Amino acid sequence: MFRFAVALLLLVSFSVDAQNKKGGGRKKVINSFSKQKLTDKFWAEGAHYGDFNKDGKVDVVIGPFWYEGPKFKKAHEYYPATNTFKVKGNDGLERTIRGFTGELSGRNGYSNNFLTYTYDFNDDGWIDILVFGWPGKETIWYENPKNKHKKHWKAHVIWNETDNESPQLGDITGDGKPELVAHSQGYLGYVELDWKNPTKVGTFRKISHFDKKRFFRYTHGYGYGDIDGDGRVDLVERDGWWKQPRNWDGKSKWKFNRGPFAPEGARGGAQMLVHDFNKDGLNDVATSHDGHGYGLSVYFQTRDGALIYFLEEPILGSKPSDSPYNVCFSQLHSLTLADMDQDGMMDIVTGKRFWAHGPGKDADPAGPAVLYWFKAVKERRDVYFIPMQIDDNSGVGTQVTVGNINGDKFPDVVVGNKKGAFVFLNQPKRVSWAEYNAALPKAAW
Repeated sequence: MFRFAVALLLLVSFSVDAQNKKGGGRKKVINSFSKQKLTDKFWAEGAHYGDFNKDGKVDVVIGPFWYEGPKFKKAHEYYPATNTFKVKGNDGLERTIRGFTGELSGRNGYSNNFLTYTYDFNDDGWIDILVFGWPGKETIWYENPKNKHKKHWKAHVIWNETDNESPQLGDITGDGKPELVAHSQGYLGYVELDWKNPTKVGTFRKISHFDKKRFFRYTHGYGYGDIDGDGRVDLVERDGWWKQPRNWDGKSKWKFNRGPFAPEGARGGAQMLVHDFNKDGLNDVATSHDGHGYGLSVYFQTRDGALIYFLEEPILGSKPSDSPYNVCFSQLHSLTLADMDQDGMMDIVTGKRFWAHGPGKDADPAGPAVLYWFKAVKERRDVYFIPMQIDDNSGVGTQVTVGNINGDKFPDVVVGNKKGAFVFLNQPKRVSWAEYNAALPKAAW
């Protein structure tokens, strides 16, 4: 049962932003976002950021291009951008368009760049770029040439078969270095890199038994985090979580704990977020139900002695009336965590993936390509999530990235998908309590 109904009444009492030092009165923050469309070409379903030229300004990378911050007008091609398609205009003339087929073509297509991350892989002080290409294909990191004006960066394959539609970078081993968190060849696990020689192909650590039907190329839903509070990172998937053993030998299988994080029959969503939302000392799991359908929930961890189980708190359903705010959208194919309003509570950022399988497939493919953050509000032991729309004509891809791009403390959002590439800069405004309450979404029930 939804518990949103009372959230609006409680919102004023909680999530206080700060004291206004000059006037001595409390002020609240309203978060609006400026939208910049970097390109209308479809190059990638993900995007990221970093200061690639070390000029002190944060840049953005989408597909084969990185854009110089802070204006994001000048683009640099760091791997070959050779894909084109033809479109016939109203004048009957056929024109060649760069990129992959997407919104500009009026027909579906797929890029060779599903997700992008940034990290200094060779520890030379320059940020490199990691690309998960296509599920089941190789994963490559591109070596930053240190402003040596090389057109294309040197490519290093670190794994040959990265499965799952939501692979991620995450520190699984606790050594302070990231692993590639992914399925491969019918197994659940992660790829560990040789940090003495990071250009070598890594080693895949299998934590499960072979199950090609369950862990295949296009499996949906995957995450990581310390579920049981033992200080070791566990892996999470649609059907439950896998406990990392103490002093793991790198070969034995991890213990599986059932705790379905999707309704019966749902295929699973996207990135699964492990976080203690209600601040009770126990990590919870936030996930969409179906990357091509409907549903978003937080599963709150509960203990009965040594028994760990989860209680579902729905946020979105399959129709507007499932939400007290009448919010409903489909194809939540990417999620991330961020404290969007800097109130000390981590919020959920997600949206509608535009044309996952084209204009005529999946649930509500013609619906607005919305982008949202769900504001977490704590009331005693409970947490509620208030939908806050960022945009209604961009959506997400298979990745949505949040980080500090414009240099203030408030997170910004970067998106790449079949509509192009977008940067949303967070523009907080301190207002009175009355103005703040007037700007909040109003509950319908």
